[in-house]
Amino acid sequence: MNQKSEISRSWLLVNGLRDDLFDSAPNSRADEIVLDVEDAVDPKFKADALQKVINWLNAGHEAWVRINDYTTPFWRDDLDGLKGVKGLKGVMLAKTETASQVTETFAALGSTHPVVALVESAMGIEDSREIACAKGAFRLAFGSGDYRRDTGTSVDDMAMAYPRSKLVVASRIGNLPGPIDGPTVSTNHGVLREKSELAVALGMTGKLCLDTDQLVVINETICPTVADVTWAHDFITDFESRGRVIRDGSDLPRLGRAEKIMKLALAFDILPR
Repeated sequence: MNQKSEISRSWLLVNGLRDDLFDSAPNSRADEIVLDVEDAVDPKFKADALQKVINWLNAGHEAWVRINDYTTPFWRDDLDGLKGVKGLKGVMLAKTETASQVTETFAALGSTHPVVALVESAMGIEDSREIACAKGAFRLAFGSGDYRRDTGTSVDDMAMAYPRSKLVVASRIGNLPGPIDGPTVSTNHGVLREKSELAVALGMTGKLCLDTDQLVVINETICPTVADVTWAHDFITDFESRGRVIRDGSDLPRLGRAEKIMKLALAFDILPR
């Protein structure tokens, strides 16, 4: 499970109260399903949402769960309820701000389920290196909406480049896969493609999404193109045919890029020309 989740592109958030949507979500084009018992649920109904999620997972289904942040009383309730649930793939920890919040979450689940640290504040961004290196951290994700509310940053791409790049660098230092970008509210394919391309250009390798209509565009944009796969295939074939001899200083970086592309191509069935 974790090997696939390391390269998963689209992470579909599903309201934890809407159990009428649970069965259809795995049949969508989402790489990962995230049942949300945090921001999507009013505090009065969080216990109901958690129980709906537990019931569905115990019925033989699999998903991630976005749990409430460490500073709330709901954090412990979520972990107590989810511990030992068979269908739980891992948790997405809302509003992560410190490495200890990740390690405590991981330990509370029996050190058996990975933690996607959702970073949503100035403090979380600045401590993202430590968060990425924390025991139990699996991937970083960007809570872009809450980050803007916390800092007063506009939605402008330039203004939001810094926190995204911080998460990319932190992920590399922590030896994690590339981070997961925050959701784009618009379902306009042109806007969504542009935002997804920006995330990829900055080094992000996944994206949260709010609507199944967004999945095709996200998956296609984050995947390598057929041209990329053809180049990578040809480079590796040539490299192997000459006995893996390094000819100049560009060979190793090109090999690294080619191997990364081919890993994604294999996972997502993209064939070279």
